Amino acid sequence: MAKYRAVVSWQKQADEAYIDNKYSRGHTWSFEGGVSVPASSSPHIVPLPYSVAENVDPEEAFVASLSSCHMLFFLAMAAKKRYVVASYQDNAYGEMAESAGKMMMTRVTLVPDVVFTGARMPSSEVIEKLHHLAHEQCFIANSVKTEIVVEIPR
Repeated sequence: MAKYRAVVSWQKQADEAYIDNKYSRGHTWSFEGGVSVPASSSPHIVPLPYSVAENVDPEEAFVASLSSCHMLFFLAMAAKKRYVVASYQDNAYGEMAESAGKMMMTRVTLVPDVVFTGARMPSSEVIEKLHHLAHEQCFIANSVKTEIVVEIPR
């Protein structure tokens, strides 16, 4: 079985007392391929200036990982069926709410806009089936209890 690694690094700044809860939540995610991503808590959770609004927060990353996984399976299946995808853009969003007494990402909605090109164009039924199969095969979707909805634009 494959292992996936990430290094999450945070450092207290010299001018921060820390124990007063007034410290930066800015940190870095580093991945094996060499990419580093500036991360932070969400400003919705920890107010500015202690969050870094420009950085990716874990909730956004969760939505992006679900969207990305779904897209990669969709693209693979469309190619296998010999449909040519010219572009794919998902305006995905997640919703946080209380469930069973805990705050959690209760729902993620994927809103994929797929443009096909070439002589062979899939019907809306085929597109819907490809999204259904992509959802069923997505490793990340299969790993979470969050409700995941795919809204296919018509």
